[in-house]
This record gives sequence, C-alpha cells and structure tokens, in this order.
Amino acid sequence: MLPRFEVVARRRPVDLVVPGSSLDEVVAPYAAVTGPGSLELASGSDRLVARYDGDSVWLEVTTGGRTTEHRSRRLARPDGPVREVALALTGTHVTALTRGGDAWTARAKVDLRSRIDTRDEAWLGELGSDAPRAGRFGQLGLRDVRLVSHTDGAPYRLGDRVLLSATSAGPGFFDTAHTSVWSLDVDSLDLQHVSDLFFRRPDAPGAYGDHATHVVRDGDRWLVATSTWGDFDRRRPGATVGVTLAETSADLLGGRHLLDTRPLVLPTEGLRSVGVWDPHLVRDGEEWLVGFVSAPAFFVFHPALASGPSLDALTLRAAAADRTATEGTTLVRLGDGWRVLASDGRDSRRRLRERYPVFDLDLRETGTLAAPYPTNIPWPTLVPVGDSWLLVAFDGTRHGGRIAGYGTHGDLVFMRPEARTTV
Repeated sequence: MLPRFEVVARRRPVDLVVPGSSLDEVVAPYAAVTGPGSLELASGSDRLVARYDGDSVWLEVTTGGRTTEHRSRRLARPDGPVREVALALTGTHVTALTRGGDAWTARAKVDLRSRIDTRDEAWLGELGSDAPRAGRFGQLGLRDVRLVSHTDGAPYRLGDRVLLSATSAGPGFFDTAHTSVWSLDVDSLDLQHVSDLFFRRPDAPGAYGDHATHVVRDGDRWLVATSTWGDFDRRRPGATVGVTLAETSADLLGGRHLLDTRPLVLPTEGLRSVGVWDPHLVRDGEEWLVGFVSAPAFFVFHPALASGPSLDALTLRAAAADRTATEGTTLVRLGDGWRVLASDGRDSRRRLRERYPVFDLDLRETGTLAAPYPTNIPWPTLVPVGDSWLLVAFDGTRHGGRIAGYGTHGDLVFMRPEARTTV
C-alpha cells in the first residue's frame, strides 16, 4: 500500500556556469561565460560574441572570415538595469542572456549548424575566453529525474545522501540540454550538483548532450542508459530517437565525463514505433527488466517493458499501447513484487489525464499513485526513506524568457506522505 502524497518543497538550482569549473573541462558543446559587458568564446578563427552597448544586446558570429549579426527586434533591450551578461554555447546554439534581478533572460539566440561543427572534439579543445567567469554550462532547470540505483533497484548512496540523474535544461529544447548527476539529502532536501555526463554516439562522430538517462551501479562498473535527444529534429527526414548504453569504471561522481556508447536495442516487434526513450533498468535475479517509452508517431507515446537474460538479448514483454501521452516508465519494487510507474500527461485521453498509473509487469493498470500532478509530464521517482517514501517529480516552470521558450523547465517538486493517510 502506498500513501497519499503532498508537496513539501521545491528546488531549482540555476547556474549558467558550473561553480568552480573552467573551459579546460569542456568536452562537449556546453560552455558559458559571464561578465559585466560584451563577452566572447573563440576556437581558432571562429568567434562567438555577445555584444552589450548599455542599451541592447546582440550576437556576432565570425566563421570563415565572415561576421554576421543576430539581434532580436523585440527583446534586445532589457527593461531594467543589467547586473550581468552571459554567453552560452549549448549544443548547436549560442545564446546571449542578461540578468537584472535573480532571473536570466535570453536576448538573442542563433543556431550554428550551418556555420560550425560545435560537437567536434578538436574544435572544443581549443575553446577559450578572457571573460571574468568561464566554464562548463550548468542548467536553467531540471527535469527527467531518476534515482541512481543498483541493479536491484535499491538507491545508490553517497554517504547518507542518495543520487539522482536529471536532464539539465538549457536555453531551448532538445539539443540545449544534457545529463547531470545530483546528490540529495532526503531529510533536509539539500540538493548538490555532482557531475555532468556527455556521450559519443556509435554511429556518428562528436560529443553529444544526450539525456533522459538512468545511471546504474553494476558491481564495480557503471551502466548509463540514455536517450538520443541531443540532436533530435522532427523535421529531419527519418527523425528518430533511440537508446544507447555506456559501460565504464570511471568515477562518475565528480567533474565531467564523455562516455563511449553502444546501441541498447529495445524491442518493438508488433508495435508501430518511430522512436524509443526513457530507459529504466533493473535486474531481477538472472533476468533484466527494461522499462521504456515507444512512440508510434511524434508525439504520441506509451510505456513498454522488455525482459531478457542480458541487455543484448531483450524481447518485448508488454506495451500499454492504449496510452497516447504517457512516459517516464519506472520500475519499483513494492511489497512482494515489481510494479511499473508512469506519468499520464495532459494530452492523454480524458479519463487518463494528469495522473500516475501503476502497472503490473504485463502493463495492466492496477491502481494509481495518489499525489499532486505538477505541470508538464513529471516522472514519478520514489525514494525509500526508512519505512516511508519521498516522491521526486518536476514541473513545466520555465526560466529564460520568450527566446529560450519551451525546454527550460523545470522546478524539482518534492512530496512526502500526508499524515495518517493510505490508499
């Protein structure tokens, strides 16, 4: 029996530059600089500049001896005093931002895909700046939260803290985000940034900020299963999303890491599927169970579950194909067996909207998790705390203004059991 939950706290760490980091640590196109005026990032003869003349903010991009200017007609002029200017490289986008009070606002943004291969590791290795503060890009918000776990699903603990993986939001959507790891004190709800994870693809050169990730401790190694959202563009012919798997003995509990991956083939036989994402891995004795999402179209998606003796020999066990906007497939042991949790978004059919369904391993719904449902499609992450639970979710609250737009979410939302209630 699970309790009924209530919201007890929210957290939202916002850092354009990871505290204490430097540009020497940049291994993927996620870097930022801040200062009181105009700022520059340069690699070889390529220059990315945020200009601020005391009145308005714009971008200048120099490649191949050609300089172009990029200025927003509506948002270039801040509506108040500017305390700080920032220049952020996230994926293929470069963004100029200002901060007056506590919040950052994007003033200009441009996609560099036709000008620079920002994922090229040699290009990244020459990235430099004379800005007052420069380093790895941090985050505007957090989403896609998962408990870092052992293979049996138990939390991996760092002292008395649990670890969470999350998608660190950038000033835009898919390719401006990346994977990060955080430690959480389950009593005080103090949240601390631990590391950032980036990925090499098995089928393409360069460094990617793939995300929607599950980090698993398997003996003396880490398994990192992640979704290839880092360059997704639904307008591209044949657009798809897959899942990759990294295996490493590196210490992922600090700094930044660029991990080599291989495909994690998630079976969709009998399903119409244009993509899979949101992997969650547990091992039940000699059998692996892998929860994921399958999409018959972008963006129509539903939970699925695979099983097999190894991660290279999975077969489809079940799919909840009646869902149309359900993701965050998560395996959790409740009582004497495994259950599958998920999140029914607001675009689901009317009777299935804004709720957390609970399924058995055949993906037959057996109940719902009784908890407030924030905006967006919050994944239900249950953290055991003694003989009780902490529920960690997220919402769709944005940060960065109209230019940054969707994808800059969200707040982390923490919930604990209501007093003396069970359902």
